[in-house]
Amino acid sequence: MTNLKDLFKITIFVLVVFWLIKVFDISYPINITTSSRSSELAVVGQGKIDVSPDVFYVSAGVIVDNKKTVKEVQNEINTINNKIIDLLKHYGLGKENLKTTNYSIYPKQTYDKDGNSQITGYSGSVNIRIKVKDISLLSKIIDEITTAGANEIYGISYEIDNPDKFQEEARKIAIENAKQQAKKIAQDLGIKLGKITNIIEGNSGDNNRVYLPMVGGGDLQKSVSIEPGTQTITSTVTLYFEKK
Repeated sequence: MTNLKDLFKITIFVLVVFWLIKVFDISYPINITTSSRSSELAVVGQGKIDVSPDVFYVSAGVIVDNKKTVKEVQNEINTINNKIIDLLKHYGLGKENLKTTNYSIYPKQTYDKDGNSQITGYSGSVNIRIKVKDISLLSKIIDEITTAGANEIYGISYEIDNPDKFQEEARKIAIENAKQQAKKIAQDLGIKLGKITNIIEGNSGDNNRVYLPMVGGGDLQKSVSIEPGTQTITSTVTLYFEKK
């Protein structure tokens, strides 16, 4: 009699299990696994390295205003633009260093009281982006292109040509910093650390460019002093140590 009761209980239990699987859409067969993982100590380290920029950009513009015809605007823009390009070639700057970023000619219009428009002249502009690797030339180039007719200097940006090399150096400093911190923490806590099980490097951001929105424009009375200073390349890493 007891065996029948036990069999009945087992049958009810099995039916309930299958009912739960069907109702909750549980995949089966059901695998039950266990995992063991050593406890870890995570330590964040930071590394920084100051680097002098070695690539420099300056944007120059020529604006021609209030000419009677499109041809007049075109001729004046082309004359000044070609003069600037020829001048830059004397500094050893080739096509890979020069980029025309804008060339436009547009009408100047006036409106009467009835809203009717009339073309009164034409204006135009050209912009050139110049890449320089010798900082000592930058100030001279700005002086000479404004003398040649450039009447707008849009700005200067500095770059590090090969930031990956310095990023690697900053990463090494960050790793060593994390190791030293882990050693001190382990001593303070009275624990022993094992091997490093993982390393994660945080996003260091775009830290290889600095942009200055305006250097000058028009007739410059004296040379512009260019001081690029240094840029800081950073790295942040998290090291995971086994705790023995």
